[in-house]
Amino acid sequence: MSLRRSLPALVGAVALTLGLPAAASAAPAAPAAAMNPCGFYETGSDAFYNHCTSDGSNVVIKVKAAWGPDYERCVGPGRSWLGAAKKIQGAHYLGRTC
Repeated sequence: MSLRRSLPALVGAVALTLGLPAAASAAPAAPAAAMNPCGFYETGSDAFYNHCTSDGSNVVIKVKAAWGPDYERCVGPGRSWLGAAKKIQGAHYLGRTC
């Protein structure tokens, strides 16, 4: 095998080896953020609002109901269950605390 053929393979192997620890350390953070994003999100069967805050505040959100009038709700920090996904079309922050 000539040096021309083996050198790119060697460089690729070294780059892969050196880049692997950085990629492995960043990987665990991505699934957690994807599972609980800030704001409104749905799982297969449920609707949630995740209030991401560092000050512990409670905020007012407007919930858009699929079959009925929209309504306001006070939610605290973290994830709040809004109901079945088929009954909730969305939710958003109204810009005020409660």
